[in-house]
Amino acid sequence: MTIATDRPLQSPEVLSGLTFEAFLLQYGSDDRYELIDGEVFDLEPTGAHEKVAAFISRKLNAQIDRLDLPYFVLQRGILNPLNASMTGFRPDVMVVDNNALGQEPLWTRQSILTLGSSIKFVAEIVSSNWQNDYARKMEDYAALGIPEYWVADHAGLGGLNYIGKPKQPTLSIATLVDGRYELQQLRGNMVMVSPTFPDLTLTADQVLGSVRPKRSHPTQPLGRSPHGYSAFPPDRRRQRAPAVDRLPKTPRCCRR
Repeated sequence: MTIATDRPLQSPEVLSGLTFEAFLLQYGSDDRYELIDGEVFDLEPTGAHEKVAAFISRKLNAQIDRLDLPYFVLQRGILNPLNASMTGFRPDVMVVDNNALGQEPLWTRQSILTLGSSIKFVAEIVSSNWQNDYARKMEDYAALGIPEYWVADHAGLGGLNYIGKPKQPTLSIATLVDGRYELQQLRGNMVMVSPTFPDLTLTADQVLGSVRPKRSHPTQPLGRSPHGYSAFPPDRRRQRAPAVDRLPKTPRCCRR
């Protein structure tokens, strides 16, 4: 779930087959780890990953505030599906229904959700372990009944069966229809459609962090600037030192 190195930790004899309760004791306070089928994954989120997650959270919060919805955005809370004793997902971004939290058995003690009915939206930022985001979580989130799931693959890491060839940054939006996800894939300046937030108007590039501010001056070839071949504008170029004011020379006739 990151453009990071989503990889199992070492010492499999210790960390393999871990129960959710044991995971909480060892890693519950550190949001860089998640548990999938008894295996602990170190997410190692990078700056690029955090930027994409923060952008999505900011845009969703703006929609929630504008529409005065009873939702809030939760980053890296734990999702432990009921009857899944060896799994604890840490979605990068979740939109939680505040009115549904009364049904959550663990919420009052820890930020742990167990019911898909509490969650309106999930976004995962793809990592090198992309199979979890495209396959395993796609299946589990649909089974939980989560209405909308985004897979933000800002580095084009997913397999060819998921994002095609050539690989490129891709935003996949999965919408729950009759218990299964229907998928739309967006790239470049394609505009997304969110069933949960229908007024949200963003392009794939904006979500994936591919849009950069425009430069005020065109980029110049190396070794050349808009002011000539100097590396600096005129006011910063090395200039000849001004002549030092000197006293007028004393005439020979007046010298002693």
